[in-house]
Amino acid sequence: MSRIGKLPIEIPNGVTITVDPDVITVKGPKGTLQQATFEGITVSVDGATCVVERKNDEAEYRSKHGLMRTLIFNMVTGLTEGFEKKLELTGVGFRVSLAGPELKFSIGYSHEVTYRLPEGITASVEKNTITVSGYDKQQVGQAAAEIRALRKPEPYKGKGIAYVGERIIRKSGKSGTGKE
Repeated sequence: MSRIGKLPIEIPNGVTITVDPDVITVKGPKGTLQQATFEGITVSVDGATCVVERKNDEAEYRSKHGLMRTLIFNMVTGLTEGFEKKLELTGVGFRVSLAGPELKFSIGYSHEVTYRLPEGITASVEKNTITVSGYDKQQVGQAAAEIRALRKPEPYKGKGIAYVGERIIRKSGKSGTGKE
């Protein structure tokens, strides 16, 4: 039995889960999210709990069992608390500013780089720290990854955009000793 999949999901007040044959819909105070169901996985709602079960113990269904439970749990958590990822800019002259639904970066290129935030995602900028937040975990992670990809941290000086707490493996420069 899947250790994750067998755990029931507590449904907090203000959140409703609707189970259709093809789609699971979760409505909460922050919005609505939908997830397609997997073949062989059944989802049932009993009062204030949601239970995910599988058809049998084949490897295909075992792998999807825990995934389905986690996807539903993330929808419930996102619609009640939300998710956020923090990124930081490191480098001389690197700056970021928020202009409506767009982030404007000065990150060492000859031009300013603009990133338009997707629908449902918000960002806040404090000095050189960007906080990306929203209620859809997948969308928040994707937006943060796209922002980081604008200028990945380089291994020599560590300049670029990195997640807060990310460990950047540093390389030493040229050794400066000649071989004769």
